[in-house]
Amino acid sequence: MSQTYEGALDRGLEGVVACSTGISSIVDATLCYRGYTIDQLAEHSTFEETVFLLWNDRLPTASELEAFSKDLKAEMKVDAAAMEVISKLPTENVHPMAWLRSAVSILAHYDSTAQDDSKEANLKKGIMLTAKLGTLVAAFQRIRTGKPVVEPKADQSIAWNFMYMLNGEEPKAEIVKVMDTCLILHADHELNCSAFAARVTASSLSDIYSSVVSAIGALKGPLHGGANEQVMLMLKDIGTEEKAGEWVKDALARKEKIMGFGHRVYKNGDPRARILRSISKEVTEASPEPHWFKMSVLIDDTVQNEKGLLPNVDFYSATVYYSMGIPIDIYTPIFAMSRVSGWLAHMYEQWENNRIYRPRGKWVGKEGLTYKPISER
Repeated sequence: MSQTYEGALDRGLEGVVACSTGISSIVDATLCYRGYTIDQLAEHSTFEETVFLLWNDRLPTASELEAFSKDLKAEMKVDAAAMEVISKLPTENVHPMAWLRSAVSILAHYDSTAQDDSKEANLKKGIMLTAKLGTLVAAFQRIRTGKPVVEPKADQSIAWNFMYMLNGEEPKAEIVKVMDTCLILHADHELNCSAFAARVTASSLSDIYSSVVSAIGALKGPLHGGANEQVMLMLKDIGTEEKAGEWVKDALARKEKIMGFGHRVYKNGDPRARILRSISKEVTEASPEPHWFKMSVLIDDTVQNEKGLLPNVDFYSATVYYSMGIPIDIYTPIFAMSRVSGWLAHMYEQWENNRIYRPRGKWVGKEGLTYKPISER
């Protein structure tokens, strides 16, 4: 066993290659989905087309995209019986990701094909889950604020419907484009924590719902999906642009972590952060509170100058969502409604050449002990 491998064991498997994948790749500061850079997809694609790409290893033809989008739209509505049960889940003092985790589990109880592990059935369930997660997230916000749940419109996209169901009014085209781009940017990211969790559960040949619930549980953690929430809370704690520079320097002096900076894989910058910075500038300038972007840039510059750290995807996505009027604590569920497409791609890939994950643990405990009767201890 090499020294590099031994050193990586207790650092979250850092540097350990766990599987072969053709879904997404990170090389230096470039992220690709199936060979297409995230920059190309963010500029030219849609979320629905990106999902097709992730699952099929190619871009669709016009007729294929039309049919695929139609299938997704047909599955956005949650069955009335399932929604009745889901709507009774507690929301007070409940983290939205915990609620979403339970809601997805409930969906399985209303799916007669939940235990059908055929390729065709799993693809249909993947379409259903990708279509319904946005519906669930919007429903959570409506339920906890005492508002009626808004049903999706079958002739509109996932991004359009999410904003519509969240606010109860038809969204502006520019807002829909921003949301659609955010969904593309968050769809997959190589072998991240939640994708790995999904693959591990899938490798046991458990059902697709269990694998998605495993992934949601991993994404819930603040070190993975919850970071963008913490970024916005940090900005609100700082309060004003004038205080930002000193606040960051003081925090660094206390050796506190500045949320939204640094990345385990990217050392020369997260390409998603670059795209989101541009979007944040546009969205915040059109909002009543343009200072959030200005404050973010100041913090970005300060952290780079003081620590040499670059922003990651969470840093600028926080101000994008906030300026769109989205509640801070559902940023991570929005992440999930996008990333479910990537989780599913990883499950499908895992099942194509499956072997159950069963790593070993390096023994560091005691050895050679002799059992003594309790009277002699």
